[in-house]
Order: sequence, then structure tokens, then C-alpha cells
Amino acid sequence: MKNKVLILMAIGLFATISVAQQKHGDKETQQDIQRHRAMAAAHEGAAKCLEAGKKEDVCMKELLAACKGLAIGKYCGMKHEH
Repeated sequence: MKNKVLILMAIGLFATISVAQQKHGDKETQQDIQRHRAMAAAHEGAAKCLEAGKKEDVCMKELLAACKGLAIGKYCGMKHEH
């Protein structure tokens, strides 16, 4: 029974990897480029917010608003250690 579960998990993992490695066309690549630039601009805005002396929670709210629909997670696609 354990072997069957391990085999099914391995099949699922390989299927996930193969789907993730599909090539993008030119249109999708251009969309990715635009998303990355928008995320970079949002992060630059967050950096300027902090430089202006605003509190971290205020800047985080601004970052989340700027990143809505762009990236996965609450850190707009980036997280660093604190």
C-alpha cells in the first residue's frame, strides 16, 4: 500500500513539473515581462515609501494595492528575511 502511494505521489510530481515547464509563446512572454516590470515598480514604490519615513504597515498596504492581480502571495512575489 505504501509503495502505491509513493508511486502515485511521484506521478503527480512529474506531471506537475512537466506542466510547469511548458514553453510560452511570444504573447505570453510579453505578458510576463509586463507583469515583472509592474511588480518591480510596485516594489520601488514600497522602497520609496519606507525612505519617506512611513511605517512598514502603511507601505505594505500600498504594496499590496499596487500588486493586486500581479503576483502570488502577500509579498507581491518577493519575500525577504526580517
